[in-house]
Amino acid sequence: MPLLTTTIGAYPKPYYVPVIDWFKAEGGTVTQDPTKSYEAELAQMGSEAEDIFRRAATEVITDQVSCGIDIPTDGEIRRENYIHYHCRHLNGIDFSELTEVVLREGAYNARLPTITSPVSAKDIFLPHDYLAAQMATDRPVKVTIPGPMTIGDTVADGFYTDAKTRGRDLAIAINREVLALADAGCKHIQIDEPLFARKATEALDFGIENLERAFHGCPDDVTRTMHMCCGYPDCLDSTDYPKAPKESYLQLAKAIDASSINAVSLEDAHRHNDLSLLELFTQTTVIFGVVTIASSRIESVEEIKQRLLAALEHIGANRLIAAPDCGLGMLDRTMAMTKLKNLSEAAHQLG
Repeated sequence: MPLLTTTIGAYPKPYYVPVIDWFKAEGGTVTQDPTKSYEAELAQMGSEAEDIFRRAATEVITDQVSCGIDIPTDGEIRRENYIHYHCRHLNGIDFSELTEVVLREGAYNARLPTITSPVSAKDIFLPHDYLAAQMATDRPVKVTIPGPMTIGDTVADGFYTDAKTRGRDLAIAINREVLALADAGCKHIQIDEPLFARKATEALDFGIENLERAFHGCPDDVTRTMHMCCGYPDCLDSTDYPKAPKESYLQLAKAIDASSINAVSLEDAHRHNDLSLLELFTQTTVIFGVVTIASSRIESVEEIKQRLLAALEHIGANRLIAAPDCGLGMLDRTMAMTKLKNLSEAAHQLG
């Protein structure tokens, strides 16, 4: 069997979707005002919003499948920001009361929605998004969810006194969506925790425990995936931007492998790892990033194939899936499709 392929989450939004996401927001990915436009954009679409989102999901899934992707996502086309989109469906997070927060050790200032009371699930919404997307293909659509640590780091907290308790409540709320997605038939559920790579100590102290809580009770026939990226730049082809420490993956690998997570997504294209890292995953499938998502350079089929062959010296083909490093929202459609075609051609030659 050839190696499987997947995407991680975001995909360039079609031109007719008026939602300005965080990749295209003026001032960069982090500084977008979360209340600035989203409600106005939904109001602009009016009663046609659902038809527009379904049309867009069909288009981006069709793009991915035509490029050879075995496990596509809906491209997160309904989301202005994959974290805040989820937060809008939680009790306890106030989007009218914004708090200015300094992020990335002083690199950015952002005005963020604020936790003002205990966080809990408000309304179940992701099964609707999943079912609308799954209608576009007979391939299994993966749904992505921001994780407890990552949500906690992307809102202002005016209520909780410690991150572990906040993460517990967020995990319990996320778990309701996970179980509802499983009931709806979704077989690939991915929780994104880029904060694990930036805060490995906290991830080991309580992040993985809360990740387990988020997946608690998830049926065995659902692939529990977690994504751990190293960060986006503010613009395409920027190279001097903060990245997670390179040693984080090594610090976290054994704990993730010992958890109930079935598959872990790791970046490798933008900064190659020591591939002995893969040997630390003795039972977990590795979704291996082999094309960059913030560079306009197009990796050749042969280049991708050689990196996958190198990875296969350290992990079995049955536990290696080829993917981009992260979401593709910074690229235009032509770039994204070219990278995915080359990725799929290389992966499907191996096995």
